[in-house]
This record gives sequence, structure tokens and C-alpha cells, in this order.
Amino acid sequence: MTDDEIRAALERHWEFTGKDETIAHEVYHDDAILEFPQSGERFRGKENFQVWREKYPAKVRMSIRRLRGAGDYWVAENEITYDEEDTWQTVSILELRDGRVVREAIYFAKPFSAPDWRAPWVDRSPAD
Repeated sequence: MTDDEIRAALERHWEFTGKDETIAHEVYHDDAILEFPQSGERFRGKENFQVWREKYPAKVRMSIRRLRGAGDYWVAENEITYDEEDTWQTVSILELRDGRVVREAIYFAKPFSAPDWRAPWVDRSPAD
């Protein structure tokens, strides 16, 4: 796959996350590993983590903030919102094989207000 095709597949993944998990999980190899390093969880096999994502108890909406990569390594900065009110920033580190994800590590952080004392040095321009 070309980098443009991989980018399109990853964008499709997050477009359908929380809406149609069958489509969202097309991007993964069957033997993929999904990790949440902050909680220490590791899920082996696409089917294993697709099942619990289908049963997720909240409405999930994803939006891509920045997606960069080439070949077999990609990084995505996303925003995830649960039930239209609880928003988190995420970073996904993705390793691919043959154009499909074989390992993904997702880090979560709650947005926070910047301290006033740093304001003189802040550039609030949108992400590039």
C-alpha cells in the first residue's frame, strides 16, 4: 500500500469508530495487538478487542487532530468524546505490516487549562 492509501484507511478507521466497528476494524491484522499502557491492558487479536468495542457502554465520537507517518509507522493525535460530554486527547502509535495495523498503543490525557504565567510565550495557532 502507498502512504496515501494507508492514510485513507486510518482516516476511515477513526471515521467509523463508535459507529460501525466492523468497518472500523478493517484496518487491523487478525493477530493485531492493542495496548493501553496507562492501564496496563493488552488485547491480543482483532476479534478480541472488536467484541468489547462493540459492547462499549458509551456513545463514542472520534476526530483526528493530526496524522503523520510513512510506511509501517504512524502516529495519530485524536480527540475522543464519550456521550457528547467527556472529551479526551489521545495519541495512537501504530505499527503496520502489509498496510494493516499489527500493534497500536493508545495514550489518553484529559485536556487542561494552561497557566497564565506562560501566556507571553504561547502561540495558540491551530495544529498543523
